[in-house]
Amino acid sequence: MENRNEMDKDTLELVLQEFAEEQKATNQNINNLIKRTNQLQEEFKKFETQIKKPNPVNVNTDTKPFLQLLQKGMMDIKLMIGNQPKSIQRKFQILLFPEQDAKLFYKIVFGRWFLWLVIMLALTNLYKWSVNYSNNQKLIEMKQVENDRIRKSWKYLYDHSDKNIQSKMEKAYKDSGNSDI
Repeated sequence: MENRNEMDKDTLELVLQEFAEEQKATNQNINNLIKRTNQLQEEFKKFETQIKKPNPVNVNTDTKPFLQLLQKGMMDIKLMIGNQPKSIQRKFQILLFPEQDAKLFYKIVFGRWFLWLVIMLALTNLYKWSVNYSNNQKLIEMKQVENDRIRKSWKYLYDHSDKNIQSKMEKAYKDSGNSDI
């Protein structure tokens, strides 16, 4: 009985040590996340101050060549207007599609839209499938780790127990194979 209590105590100590180590790792991860969040907040505040106070841009350019070119262009336009008097007809149109080659336009535009729509749909489905596959793989790994821990615990307990407990464990093992749990 004393040996069993010691084994139970040892087992509990091992389990508590594992939980303590996992808790330490979790706390460390949380502390790291908090530090990184604070760093990002500081960087964001710096970025906000930079946006609120932009640095003025000083550009000194010589506009004389552009003014001369513009004056020459204006003179050319005045000469063309003066030399060719034409009747001006004002026509206001809003064209959504070209007047000539409308079939070619429809073929190009709608063909490309349909192609892009199909490509986007395929990429979306591929992304969903890959996320689902990744999640399933993670779940499988987690279950395998859990099963390995249970198997190792069972073996440890079996190896370090007396014959009476081993026979009870063997009976429980056989009974669990017959049940529908």
